[in-house]
Amino acid sequence: MSIEIEIVTGDQAWPRVKPLYDLVWPAETVAQRAWANVEFAHADLRVIVEADEQPVCHVGLYRRQGVWRERPIRIGGIGGVLTHPDFRRQGLASVAMDAALHTLRDERSNDFALLFCDPPMTGFYTSRNWKPFMGDVFAQQKGERIRFDVMQPLVYYLKRAPHEGELDLCGLPW
Repeated sequence: MSIEIEIVTGDQAWPRVKPLYDLVWPAETVAQRAWANVEFAHADLRVIVEADEQPVCHVGLYRRQGVWRERPIRIGGIGGVLTHPDFRRQGLASVAMDAALHTLRDERSNDFALLFCDPPMTGFYTSRNWKPFMGDVFAQQKGERIRFDVMQPLVYYLKRAPHEGELDLCGLPW
């Protein structure tokens, strides 16, 4: 099996990764999640891990100018982390996450990285130096600013270390 990793434009690559999304998150599974009705942002970039020319792992990258403690801040978002069931527990998600963080770090414009996850997945991220964000997160939903608390926010320190306070995504969550 040959593995390839590439970072591609978000919307352009969507048709390549949609079958993986549908496999990992079928509609009946999504309907049971707390975030089933959340409107999410589209990824700006995508890290795609392929095995034999088929996407088997994905991480979405998002760039956002947000507000933390009433000051502008550049957020590098991570979302849509998923791995084909037949390829789990092989380290592919860790490799894809590393590539995503390297990309955010190399851009040198992001103050920190932020992701949202289901509580059962928190251990995967905290074992990789992600820290819980203990403050309030606000996002847009249906054109209104709401407190976004349906998923656990985690931060990864790049230039700054926000871990509490009020954080406004100034747009859709990811």
